[in-house]
Amino acid sequence: MIIVTDSAADLPRDEVEELGVVVAPLHIQFSDGSVSAEEITPDQFYSRLKAMEPEIPTTSQPSAGMFAELYEKFSGFKDEILSIHISSGLSGTIQSARLGARQAAQASVHFFDTMTLSGGERFHVRFAACAAKAGWTREAILDRLEKIRAATEVVYTLETLTYLARGGRIGRVQALAGSILKIKPVITVDKSDGRYSTVGKERTIQKALESIREHLVGVYGHEKPMWVSVLHGQFADQARQLAILLEEKMNIAKLEVLRISPVLGVHTGPGIVGAAAVPMELMEGVE
Repeated sequence: MIIVTDSAADLPRDEVEELGVVVAPLHIQFSDGSVSAEEITPDQFYSRLKAMEPEIPTTSQPSAGMFAELYEKFSGFKDEILSIHISSGLSGTIQSARLGARQAAQASVHFFDTMTLSGGERFHVRFAACAAKAGWTREAILDRLEKIRAATEVVYTLETLTYLARGGRIGRVQALAGSILKIKPVITVDKSDGRYSTVGKERTIQKALESIREHLVGVYGHEKPMWVSVLHGQFADQARQLAILLEEKMNIAKLEVLRISPVLGVHTGPGIVGAAAVPMELMEGVE
């Protein structure tokens, strides 16, 4: 089975190679041209972002034609394709993938909407890739992916709401209030529709990090063994601080500190830090 995903899964490049995952790139459109999210490092991206302020780039999802090409390429291997993507509530990527599959008549493609993004999407892709290598059936993989989707949390905070507002991802009134009051929102992805939902508002990053911890403890408790990925744009110190806070109150079986993809950084700016969490038991068996 071939696993296909997109740039929003925040898979490090070495992990893509290790897992044998195919990544359909989202693109970042700067004023001087477009670049694939796979072709630019986070720090290169943020340097360009800061240089062009107040203008910000936009993002574009892979086209149906690109997906059709990709699926046709792998249809020759006579393998099933499982295409796992960013929440349909946040991006039209999975809709493009479905349209592409209709054009690739020879390919056997199945889809999974993670209803999340970033580290949460990565958990789904990692499991599917490892399970496929271990010989799991498509039905068994999809059954586990549904459990992972139901149990995964992605929660983060932002230094500023400016980038989300410019990208039209939240109401401008909320962004204005955040700018004036220096509010640090605590945002999660609602499982019911796969869209952003605010679960808290704090006055400082420190308080927001503590709020992220309390949110995750409220969902999982203190005892359940967890896999936690702390993610950030250019907030390395805050990411380390969040990791320490989480270890104080959660039973963390596996902890990582990773960078978010530049394609997500377009909408958040460099001052983003958060965490993706999943019960360790759901990732066991193939990891």
